[in-house]
Amino acid sequence: MKINKLSKNVFLKDGTIYDPVKQNSIKGNILIANGKINRIGAIKAPRGAEIIDCSGLIITHGFCDIHAHFREPGREDKETLQTGAKAALAGGFTRVCVMPNTNPPLDDPESIRFIVEKAEETPIYIHPIGAITKGQQGKEITEMGAMKSEGAVAFSDDGIPLQNAYVMRLALEYAGMINIPIINHAEDMSLRNNGVMNESEVSTRLGLSGNPDIAESAMIQRDLQIAQSTNSTLHIPHVSTQKSVEEIEKYKSIFPKVTAEVTPHHLFFNDEALITYDTNLKVAPPIRTENDRQALISALSDGTIDCIATDHAPHTIEEKEAPFDLAPFGMIGLESCFGAVNKILVQESGMKIEALIDLLTVKPRKIMGFKQDLFAEGTLAEITIIDPKASWTFSKDNIYSRSINSPFIGQELFGKIKYTIVKGFVAEI
Repeated sequence: MKINKLSKNVFLKDGTIYDPVKQNSIKGNILIANGKINRIGAIKAPRGAEIIDCSGLIITHGFCDIHAHFREPGREDKETLQTGAKAALAGGFTRVCVMPNTNPPLDDPESIRFIVEKAEETPIYIHPIGAITKGQQGKEITEMGAMKSEGAVAFSDDGIPLQNAYVMRLALEYAGMINIPIINHAEDMSLRNNGVMNESEVSTRLGLSGNPDIAESAMIQRDLQIAQSTNSTLHIPHVSTQKSVEEIEKYKSIFPKVTAEVTPHHLFFNDEALITYDTNLKVAPPIRTENDRQALISALSDGTIDCIATDHAPHTIEEKEAPFDLAPFGMIGLESCFGAVNKILVQESGMKIEALIDLLTVKPRKIMGFKQDLFAEGTLAEITIIDPKASWTFSKDNIYSRSINSPFIGQELFGKIKYTIVKGFVAEI
């Protein structure tokens, strides 16, 4: 990947320009002048402009990931804001929200300010999500108002489910007053017990302790009821089961302040993939059954699930080489995201490429309240350029994260990021 400063004038030539805000596609060109959108359409390149040939490519808004882990501060051996930003660029992401389960956690205004200020040095936009409770202990609510003022865009104790329903209620009530989403890792820990993979025939066959689907759906049902009673905004992360989809669908019909996301790996794999004991497939929530996978695909198509988020979770080789029971949960996912979801949703399931782009651009931005009209004249360019029909094999050479814990290595993917343009930089992948 080459990352360079944008020239004064950059001309994106002869591409299919898809605007997910206006929901239309045109064949044409885009002129970026001094890092900003200047003109779009049947225009000519100014003399001396840098020309990027986009023939056969789709030019669209930069992708937005609302769920990632960049590990800084505390575990820079796994990832930093800078290495995470490079992984994001390689995946077409111009904007990423980072979770607060760092060391120490992002649980006060000073830690939020640290991320915001350090993110200014990165080639993408990075937004911190603050912890719901102090120390992520699940007991005392953080200073949400002050943290929002410093730049927190949502609140979550991600990785540590908020078990106390009263604390969850307080968090939703307070977040409702400052108009910001609450994101709870949806697992009932008593039901999950010591489960390390989906509870199924496969877990029995492998001799691994199982995590039942109701551990997720029961917590989601609880959170939906509390959100409705407090009239607060709830975002449900990494949905993995058919039962969860059914709960979300039921509440969305009566309560509009609910949104949900799904990860590429829950769309791509089912629990049969774990027969090799690949610890890179050990994630929380776990990879589920084929029926669950198909339910997630349908839920994206009908709008029950609102967007795709990577849950990019770097871990060291040493940690992931531990026995399956002891290895940490999580996989990286930024670089492989588009090729994986385009293969599953567009090539195999018949979704239109435009609908997939919506799931990676305007829909996650809407959840977080970010600006959506990125093709408006004078807007700082946030652009992703895609080859929608490239067939390729994901390898370690495609990874720019500091960690390489990916089960997509060796997988055939479909559709590839060619360029990412953001913050005055152009990355050629």
